[in-house]
Amino acid sequence: MKKTLYIAGLLGLMFTASCSDFLDNDPRGVLDEEQLVTPENVDGFIIAAYSALGNDHYDTPFSLWPYGNVRSDDAYKGGSGTNDIQDFHFFEISNNIRPDFGELDALWYQHYVGISRCNKALKALEQLDEGDYPLKQQRIGEMKFVRGHFYFMLKILYRNIPYITEDIPVEDYGQISNTALNNEELWEAIAQNFEDATGLLPDSQTQVGRADKAAAYAYLAKVRLYQAYTQDDNYNVIGINQEHMQQVLEATSHVIGAASLEPDFANNFLPGQYENGPESIFSIQFSQDDGTLYGRLNYGDVLSLPQGLGCCDFHKPSQNLVNAYKTAANGIPMFDTYNDADLDYNALNDYTVDPRLYHTVALPGLPWKYDPEYTYVESWVRSPSTYGYTASLKENVPVGCNCIVNIDPFYGNAKNRIQIRYADVLLMRAEALIETGQQDQALELINEIRNRAANSTGLISGYATNTNISPYINGQNCTWTQEFAREALRWERRLEFAMEGSRFFDLVRWGVADEVMNAYYAEEKTKRAYYSDASFDRNKEEYCPIPLAQINFSQGVYHQNPGY
Repeated sequence: MKKTLYIAGLLGLMFTASCSDFLDNDPRGVLDEEQLVTPENVDGFIIAAYSALGNDHYDTPFSLWPYGNVRSDDAYKGGSGTNDIQDFHFFEISNNIRPDFGELDALWYQHYVGISRCNKALKALEQLDEGDYPLKQQRIGEMKFVRGHFYFMLKILYRNIPYITEDIPVEDYGQISNTALNNEELWEAIAQNFEDATGLLPDSQTQVGRADKAAAYAYLAKVRLYQAYTQDDNYNVIGINQEHMQQVLEATSHVIGAASLEPDFANNFLPGQYENGPESIFSIQFSQDDGTLYGRLNYGDVLSLPQGLGCCDFHKPSQNLVNAYKTAANGIPMFDTYNDADLDYNALNDYTVDPRLYHTVALPGLPWKYDPEYTYVESWVRSPSTYGYTASLKENVPVGCNCIVNIDPFYGNAKNRIQIRYADVLLMRAEALIETGQQDQALELINEIRNRAANSTGLISGYATNTNISPYINGQNCTWTQEFAREALRWERRLEFAMEGSRFFDLVRWGVADEVMNAYYAEEKTKRAYYSDASFDRNKEEYCPIPLAQINFSQGVYHQNPGY
């Protein structure tokens, strides 16, 4: 009866209202755009865009560990077995990768949410008078930086993506194809975000986490470096653009001296006082006890904690990566023979190794994250017969860290994630020098990284007694030709940035993904049964498929990548 009376009363109200000027009145409780876009409110738009940088999840990680590490020769998927997040297993073996994977669609969506927030902030900023909002130009630079970051991530994942700015009306979004811009044009559009940001951002920021001029130049260098390796429509690298390499040198020149290497490699991956240190050019900020339920935790990396410490033993360094840290008697990498025999963690003193091994890979019998009270043991491993006994250290924290939060069944932490560090700038510059025939100048930069690694033994001195690393010395332990310098540079990138999400994208950029991955698969098939069907398909698997859901939403405006 009450429902009948309510509906009758509502219908009566509707008929009464139809005889008045009710529809001509402004609705109550609704804000129009003019009311929202004020100097007092615009910071909310900007903060929302920044917050999108950390809006990832364990199955859509912005650290890109499934796509940059597991998809390469650096890592195994891990977990309980091959069926645990099975789509990531298919990426590991480069088999059965399909456009209908939910993880790919969610990752695409989350990046475009970030871009949308940047565009809304930029649109709002343009409507403000600089006299009323003195930080207008600086904040525009910040939003272009963040937008450029999201577009860069999408570009290295999917290659062909729709490019949408604040100037495009929402009603026109559906007409923009993911192939409207060719590869060079799309890189140029992304680079322009950082070019603009370099002219708008200050040398330093009073608030931690905001982009500054050095961050913009560093990211600009990264975009130009990728752009320099010219690809045809089938992803073959057909040349190296010298003009873009010169742009890398120009951009990195503005960062040299604006940051510095940490004295110890380990500091980059420790919480608390070490966060936002001298090497961190731009970091994604996480937090706890910030008024939200659990805090803003690094959800994208929660799966990598060993089962003995929480959950769920994913993202495990490969044996191939462990072997890569072996050094020859003269202290340089064993380029051709490193994988001839597996490094045995039960007999570590039978080898000499690069110290970065112990900062990157957890091995049974050694302290977990430098803490002698917690020894990493075999029983902490979830599926040793499938994935072996290693664990990833960089994204994890010491057991006693007050930055750990129980988000059952996971344990998250609030340690920041460095997006670009100074070591990357040095090696990007070294790469550009080598590819422009200036390899002698690159030698000093690569050795700066190696010398820092040699000095990074303070936290591991009690157990890492077999470290041996030397700088490259032309005429003594190497002959520093362009070809050798290129090999040394690529090797250095692997050892320095292992498990940080970049390895696979480096291989694609250099045009060697099929060569490296199929050689890796051939070896792994002799050790792990689940690699029996692994095979990398050139001219296809360099990039992810465009998510089928997005193609369907676009009603055919988006085009699928070759081979899928």
